[in-house]
Amino acid sequence: MTAIAALSGPLPRLGVVAVALLAAWAMLARGERSRATAMLGALVLSPVLLLVDIWHSPQLHLVHRHPLYAVLGAAVVLGLLGAAAVALHRRPWLVAALSVAALPFRVPIEAGGQTSNLLVPLYLVLAAAALAIIVPAFRSEAPDEEGPGAGWIARLLALYVVLYAIQATYSSDFEKALQNEVFFYVPFALLFVLLGRIVWDRALVVRCLQIVVGLALLFACIGFVEYATKTIILNPKLVVQNDLHTYFVVNSVFFDPDIFGRFLALVIIVLASMLVYGRARREQLLACGAMVVLWACLLLTLSRTSLLALLVGIGALIAVRFARWRTVVAGGAAIVALGIVAVAISPTTFGLNQGLNGVSSGRGSLLSGGVRLFADRPLWGFGSGSFETAYHAHNPNAGSLTASHTIPVTIAAEQGLIGELAYLALVITGIVTLLRGARGDPVRAAIGAAFLALVFHTMLYADFLEDPFTWTLLGIGVVLARNAPAPAPEPRRARAAAGPLPASA
Repeated sequence: MTAIAALSGPLPRLGVVAVALLAAWAMLARGERSRATAMLGALVLSPVLLLVDIWHSPQLHLVHRHPLYAVLGAAVVLGLLGAAAVALHRRPWLVAALSVAALPFRVPIEAGGQTSNLLVPLYLVLAAAALAIIVPAFRSEAPDEEGPGAGWIARLLALYVVLYAIQATYSSDFEKALQNEVFFYVPFALLFVLLGRIVWDRALVVRCLQIVVGLALLFACIGFVEYATKTIILNPKLVVQNDLHTYFVVNSVFFDPDIFGRFLALVIIVLASMLVYGRARREQLLACGAMVVLWACLLLTLSRTSLLALLVGIGALIAVRFARWRTVVAGGAAIVALGIVAVAISPTTFGLNQGLNGVSSGRGSLLSGGVRLFADRPLWGFGSGSFETAYHAHNPNAGSLTASHTIPVTIAAEQGLIGELAYLALVITGIVTLLRGARGDPVRAAIGAAFLALVFHTMLYADFLEDPFTWTLLGIGVVLARNAPAPAPEPRRARAAAGPLPASA
């Protein structure tokens, strides 16, 4: 108890920097034992920091009164994780399947006086998968041989994670920055490392696709039931909003309808690759049927941002496949036409009878407020996770809606040019890495198009590196890009048709 109480003042801030360095070390390490050491340190330090943060919260009253029960519970959890680690060590492909299956599931947990929707199932999978690497690495007597060096995406991810932790040390909302680091950046860094170690053959890709599509169809069915019965199973705030408006928004098992819409849009983009790349007729018919169901549910989320992101992703997929802007424009025009028809049939379904301010949910003022925060501290910002407190300090009469819903603006206000440049470098490098040379590979094209759509969605909403799908797309995409065969040399006839090179060449 005394040790926990002593962890106050600067120590938690140093701990956040330390756990970020461990996560970066895990992503950049070339030796197996070195990587295992970093992962073990991150797994141990993250719960300690979390306990420091929530030590006085109501959730830990049982721990305070009956510490023996807490020890026994922790022992049971560790035992289950150990058994799962043995199974994952014997069947590494299960790490991919279980991680993908756990991505959408969130559990509402109160931490630091606020209720957060945490990816508890994914955390358990990551902990077991990490143990499946750590234990054999330390038990092995073989020398710690170095593997291939980290790519630019891994370096930039590591840089951003460390920068976020350093800039959390002067944040006006350190508690939120700590939670973001412990709940999102550190475990997702381990996810990136684990996905990068897997052999992504066609069978595993198909298996993961089947899992994702099956979950999406299940969640869509739940959304249809919600719409038909006018009931919401999660998010009491959404229940109130639906009661106040003529339209009804569904969120299925997701707390936020926009995050549900983002998930549906990404799955539709992946399915669309089966049509663009001309799979077997039976597969195309099944993909079309699934896309229709998911698109219908996407409309019921009322997520305009997700609809636009879907348009961007489909356009990118067509551009990669055909490399013809006319085809892209035609496909985009067809999707826009379908959207216009849907809006014309029932404008109230999309909330367009509220006017521009209603459609944007009052986010224009938040956007301009974020720009003013950036202007006040353009170099280093107000600190990681501080947008809400800084915005309220500058706008005392602001309501409860205090997220900028635009990731570049949030980063600019919180981390200044230092964080903004790191973010832009990561986004540009990610897009180039995932899409370059992907024309002949439907899997790479689908992942690249989905990542581009996700980036666009964050421009109008939120959650970039706080979304596990970002790290999943980057993790899988980097492996496929690294293992992609070199492009075939241009035929001699084609080179001759291009004409001789200029003399200055």
